[in-house]
Amino acid sequence: MGRDLTALFDPRSVAVVGASDDPAKYGHAVAAQALRAPDRRPVHLVNRRGGTVLGRTAAPSLTAVGEPVDLVVISVPGAGFEAAVDEALACGAKALVAITAGFAEAGPAGLARQRAVAARVRAAGAVLVGPNCLGIADNTTELYLASDRFAPGGIALLSQSGNLALELQLRAEPHGLGFSRFVSLGNQADVTLVDLVEDCARHEATSAIAVYAEDFGDGRAFAAAAAAAGKPVVLLTAGRGTASARSAQSHTGALTTSADVVAAACRDAGVELVRTPREMTLVLAGLAGPAGPAGPGAGVRTRGRRTAVFTDGGGHGAIAADAAEDAGLQVPELGGPTQDRLRTVLWEQSSVANPVDLAGMGEQRPLSYADTVGALLDADEVDAVLMTGYFGGYAASEGGLGGGPAGGSVLAEGETRAAKEIVAHLASAAAKPLVVQSMYPGSPSCRVLAEAGVPVFAATEDAARALAAMTGRPGPVDTAGVTPLPRPAPPLSDPGYHGVRALLDAAGVPFPAAREITDEAGLLAAAAEFDGPYVLKALHLLHKSDAGGVALRLADRDALLAAYREMHARLGAPAYSVEAMADLTDGIELIVGVNQDPRFGPVALVGLGGVLTESLRDVAFALAPVPARRAEALLRSLRSAALLDGVRGRPAVDVAAAAAVVERITTVAAAHPEIAELEVNPLLVRPDGALALDARAVLR
Repeated sequence: MGRDLTALFDPRSVAVVGASDDPAKYGHAVAAQALRAPDRRPVHLVNRRGGTVLGRTAAPSLTAVGEPVDLVVISVPGAGFEAAVDEALACGAKALVAITAGFAEAGPAGLARQRAVAARVRAAGAVLVGPNCLGIADNTTELYLASDRFAPGGIALLSQSGNLALELQLRAEPHGLGFSRFVSLGNQADVTLVDLVEDCARHEATSAIAVYAEDFGDGRAFAAAAAAAGKPVVLLTAGRGTASARSAQSHTGALTTSADVVAAACRDAGVELVRTPREMTLVLAGLAGPAGPAGPGAGVRTRGRRTAVFTDGGGHGAIAADAAEDAGLQVPELGGPTQDRLRTVLWEQSSVANPVDLAGMGEQRPLSYADTVGALLDADEVDAVLMTGYFGGYAASEGGLGGGPAGGSVLAEGETRAAKEIVAHLASAAAKPLVVQSMYPGSPSCRVLAEAGVPVFAATEDAARALAAMTGRPGPVDTAGVTPLPRPAPPLSDPGYHGVRALLDAAGVPFPAAREITDEAGLLAAAAEFDGPYVLKALHLLHKSDAGGVALRLADRDALLAAYREMHARLGAPAYSVEAMADLTDGIELIVGVNQDPRFGPVALVGLGGVLTESLRDVAFALAPVPARRAEALLRSLRSAALLDGVRGRPAVDVAAAAAVVERITTVAAAHPEIAELEVNPLLVRPDGALALDARAVLR
């Protein structure tokens, strides 16, 4: 069930320690906000000088309040912070909000202080938000303990930045969006992002969770909490494109960046990842719906991405179709029955293929907008509708907003009636998303749609992005999710080439026959154990192929011996591997790797392998371990996925076998946290199965 945060969001009483009449102090802003609802619960102001604050008598200490206080906000200088915490706990506080800064963000000494305070809070059975935070608010319980007001609504906003939270509030207002809760995360010394996501998921008044985070703490736990939330989670984060500071020692490490890891975690968890506050607002407008009672169009989602573009002008339709496809939506040609149905409500010159174009009929009969939207929403082959163009212009002219034909009152009335009929159809039909782009988004007819929960935008690309968030993701829906980590296995004792092969072989990863040798006698003995052709590899080299440490297709023992003498004279490696040469006919080389991320744990990579891996960079990522079904979906998401099904007369390869091997490799890596990087490259996939041809591990 997660942690009980009742005292944090719905306390019986509140005290602000450090309340002040000085507008330059944060204790002034928080105290002023706290007093917005004095009748909901007792609010005590504490200032060490006593006197009055904001016209109310202030207690000189929390103890002097003379009664228990559920929640205490602490906004005092750093030197007095620990004493304020101790007094709050002694007075029975069950929740603390620490505004005071100067802890983990200030260096090791500050981190030590922070940990000591958090330990005292947990030992007392209390919870702590912060330190170094900007407060909290809960509109559903009239708890106002942040410096600014947040309009009421259904979004829980969890942010590590106060200014970004204010920007999101300003951007949300034109879309009718509001907030159920706001929490400034601060340093997350005790209450973490994961705790808050879990609690907001249980909060009935929250319809969507918006997160701005720079420090995920336990990123995998965040992904798991988001996946289990049962409501949309939208993430904005910074530093996604920064590569790991650790020097990578494998292709997997070199190819994996923070952006890849965050994107993979979000995809697996079903989190909507955005890049800017503006994009976050667009997505929330599609997912959360307006503040107040939700209309029939609010927060509607679908698993499919087949989108009908509906327009009253060819240019808008073409632009919207491109924008929809750029956003990851599909704009297929509509089937014969749907086109026939559209012809019954449109006139002859209308286009019914997709985009569907009124071609001027809207001016003759405004209700044709509603008829067409209804027909498209009713079509089984349509998952979502994007309406774009002039709709709203007739009512805008009547309302004095500019645009529209002169004297268009009849058209304005018809357009507003069409908007109402669209809303009625949304209420009666199977739930499918409808998003509107209008040249006149503030017109009366567009407001009818917006107030019913239909997202309305001025820009085509904004409408397409919002609609993409309301639809399903590519690939099978049952491949999503965050797979729990397996139990840790005994640490790998031999990180050498043959030790790694043995580890993977025990997990069911198939390899060709191989023997490790150190001299010619050992080489000849190995060659006697299996027939050629042979492969010779020099061991204990960072990249064997780059160093000329791999010889392939050695037909017999004589060729093997000659290759060994030449390679040993040149490289002087301490050991070599003699292996059976695999049949490369009709095969495709893949790479499978796992990299340990400090925030998200083991992250898997699959892609086109071999010596060109880093050059081609055709790879996909997921949190490890990766179940076989998800592994197959990842493989089919590659740019080169067509190769798997056979091209130019080549047969298809056994993708299911490759996916099964991916599951085994990633499960091994996930069970060995001491392995920083584990890689099989190449994994040869043929029509009759998969075979690992090389492996390496790098310990932490």
